[in-house]
Formats: sequence, C-alpha cells, structure tokens
Amino acid sequence: MDSDGSIIKALRTKGYRATAQRIAISRYALTSRAHPSARQVYDEVRSTHPTVSLATVYKTLQVLREMGLLQELNFPEGEARFDSYMRPHLHLICRRCGKIIDVEDQAAQDLLNVASRARFTVTGLRVDMYGVCQKCARRNGS
Repeated sequence: MDSDGSIIKALRTKGYRATAQRIAISRYALTSRAHPSARQVYDEVRSTHPTVSLATVYKTLQVLREMGLLQELNFPEGEARFDSYMRPHLHLICRRCGKIIDVEDQAAQDLLNVASRARFTVTGLRVDMYGVCQKCARRNGS
C-alpha cells in the first residue's frame, strides 16, 4: 500500500469510513518496519491526531489484518506486534531489547516448497528465532 489513496480505497471497499485518524493509523502501521504494538501506533498517531482513541487504533489494525495487509505477531510475553512485510521471511527477536528484525532468506521459501510438494495450501508462515541482537551483545559484553 503506497499511498493514502490506496488506504482510502481499501478501507471503503471493506465498508469502513476513511477518517483522517484511520488513514494516519494505516499509514504508520503499513510503513513502519519496527513491528509496532498497538500502543506504539497509538502514541505515534496521537502526536498528530490528539483525539484518536486506543480503541480506534486496535480496530483499524484488526481491519488491516483482516484485509491481509498486516500480520499480527503474538508472543507469550508482552504485547502483540504488527508486521506489514507480507513476503515470506524470518524474524530475529532480541530477548533483551525486544527488537524484531526481518530477514529474507531462502529458508522461508524452502519451507513453502516443502508444503507445496506435500500438496498443502499454506495460509501463513511465521518463523521466529530468539537471541540477542548485535547492539545488545556489544552493550552487555556478550
């Protein structure tokens, strides 16, 4: 989704009003590579739309997820995060700072090929690897 016009059209196609708040929420969520939580989206959008509610953020993120524009990343600890990068990829997740790094790798495509050979229709793929990012390792001398 590369423009506000595309966001407006997508929202209207699904029967939602394309308010300035929803457009701002969508724009941030669809362009951020930081895998923001709903709270982070709220904090960012609130700087330009002070009357936005957290409920509007949650609802808009769920609409974007239902439309296949975002995937929701739920973790056992912490808030759900949202990822707009929809191509097959891996996530490297730092256990210290919580940063999520997207990695495009042949391994993700290989997994899809295995499923295809088994005549299995994949509706989603998520591979998470946990560890310590380079920045945290340097900071803590690990």
